[in-house]
Amino acid sequence: MKFFQRLGRSLMLPVAVLPVAAILSGLGYWILTATGNDTNIAGVFLKTAGSALLDHLPILFAIGVSIGMATKPDGTSALAGLVSWLTVTTLLDPENVALFKDIDVAQVNPAFDQIENVFVGIICGLIGAWAYDHFKDTKLPDALSFFSGKRSVAIVTAGISLVLALVLFFLWPLVFSGLVAFGEFCLTLGPFGVGLYGFLNRLLIPFGLHHALNSVFWFDVAGINDLNNFIGGTGTYGETGQYMAGFFPIMMFGLPGAALAMYTTAKTSRRKLAAGVLLSSAIASFFVGVTEPLEFSFMFLAPGLYVVHALFTGISMAITAALPVRMGFGFSGGFIDLALGWVNPMAQNPWALPVMGVFWFVVYFLSFRFIIRRFDLKTIGREDGDPEDESEDAAGAATGDAKYLAIATAFLAALGGRENILDLENCATRLRMQVADASVVDEAALKRAGAAGTMKPGRGSVQVIYGTNVQFVKDAMDDVMSGRVQTLDTAEAEAIAAGSTSSGGDAQGGVATVARTSHLVRLRQALEGTAVPLVDVPDPTFAQEIMGPGIAVQPPEDLVDAVVIAPAAGTVQHVFDTGHAVALTLDDGTEVLIHVGLDTVAMQGRGFETLVATGDRVVAGMPLLRVDLAAVRADGHPTITPIIVLNDKDAVVEVV
Repeated sequence: MKFFQRLGRSLMLPVAVLPVAAILSGLGYWILTATGNDTNIAGVFLKTAGSALLDHLPILFAIGVSIGMATKPDGTSALAGLVSWLTVTTLLDPENVALFKDIDVAQVNPAFDQIENVFVGIICGLIGAWAYDHFKDTKLPDALSFFSGKRSVAIVTAGISLVLALVLFFLWPLVFSGLVAFGEFCLTLGPFGVGLYGFLNRLLIPFGLHHALNSVFWFDVAGINDLNNFIGGTGTYGETGQYMAGFFPIMMFGLPGAALAMYTTAKTSRRKLAAGVLLSSAIASFFVGVTEPLEFSFMFLAPGLYVVHALFTGISMAITAALPVRMGFGFSGGFIDLALGWVNPMAQNPWALPVMGVFWFVVYFLSFRFIIRRFDLKTIGREDGDPEDESEDAAGAATGDAKYLAIATAFLAALGGRENILDLENCATRLRMQVADASVVDEAALKRAGAAGTMKPGRGSVQVIYGTNVQFVKDAMDDVMSGRVQTLDTAEAEAIAAGSTSSGGDAQGGVATVARTSHLVRLRQALEGTAVPLVDVPDPTFAQEIMGPGIAVQPPEDLVDAVVIAPAAGTVQHVFDTGHAVALTLDDGTEVLIHVGLDTVAMQGRGFETLVATGDRVVAGMPLLRVDLAAVRADGHPTITPIIVLNDKDAVVEVV
């Protein structure tokens, strides 16, 4: 399942550009149809602009998957995906297939006209990613050294793609022809056959095989020609349009309902990101009937949910066929085609489609929301992130921030330079690194640059404790190490970094307490359990109060589900994407960090649910996080939860 979730995330890159392309193409089609002029310049321009991407969706997937599935990819992995795609589709082009078989092009199996599909694109992307991961560091003999390393990736990719093309040469026509035969069988089953077609139409989209079924029902393969007969108004009233009508309620209303369900179940900290993709995709689905952006947003992240969507589509198709309701389209089942086809002589009871659509909107929203929450499906905004993943908002906030660039530059110098850092990630409050030589790490320089402390667990592992804004420092370090941002002069960086941690702020960029008149901090207990002193926490960062003073709570062993509440009134300063920690600024200026369990960042969000977002106003007792303590224990992490005061080293915490 983790593979499919990662594949689903990799598809978000190409899918993100599709909604706008779909709307452009749909508007162009609407102008051309409404004016009756196929050469209308505005319509042609818009339709062509949208089609530039929609018509090349498979190649976008080949490149996107090769980037998203590769480990630490660069342009080489994208090139490998493209090489695989070009190799396979060129070899299996109908003209080349005709040459291989020594036959006329007209005799080539029509399956090869559909070889440029999403399924082949994804397979090519996976080949490119695999070849990149396994051959980017290949060392060849001196005589062949030019082809060593990343230059070998494309060569290996082409070789593997030759094998794939050979397999598809024999297999693809059999599968395609079999589906055509099955589609012809469905014609004998009445409304049930229409529903079965609708179910399989959606189910086969990930494999690009839905075109085989469409050719049976929409075109003249079996004498139905539903699409062309409807557009021409030359079909049989009461029959023509039955293989298209049921798509309208699903595309216009059902899938937008699913989008709303995915948005409302997304993690609070990721809803902005989810909204950007889901809203634009829902608009494309409703107005234009282009559903790929929405479907691919959960197709691989939650394949079981996609099967439910396919089942609903089949039911909708069967109902419209039985009522009867008849409608067709020239582009797809969206609002534009519904409006254009409303007065078509083949249209029958078109008013029923929006009514049915409202029903399907409710069904999709309620069922998707229930299933997502019941089975904890990783739809968009709920994915398990990698430890180093941070929200788009956080990354955007850090970009161009001179303070964090200065701290990153000073940290890199104190850590022995970028060459000394083998791996870099962060958790809620600290940088976690694997270094080549831990002896060159200058702890004093790190402290001058803003670190609260440094730990060396051994075997090249180094942890730099910074604070709740550590993600910005990590992002800046990544930018410097990758060359995306030019480094500052070391002396200048140290001066800026030192200034950013002078009196008036703490090492985490916090604001000094101004409202409090004593060091006593009274807090409600943040979760059920026994309050214990920090010294009992089996982590020196907390036990030695490197981050600051506080208390800890040890939940009882029989407690399975826990809710973390606000210990006092204030504002949410930051909610971590992995859901294992939250930082608050209380009304008196006290900055508090609640860190659920130890090293729980490694769980990558599993077992955690955020109930608030950054910037939310909270009152004492308001739920902040929900945590599955059984999952934490099963993962081997202590459940003891430190509650730290970040901006007052002399604070005395009292639980009330």
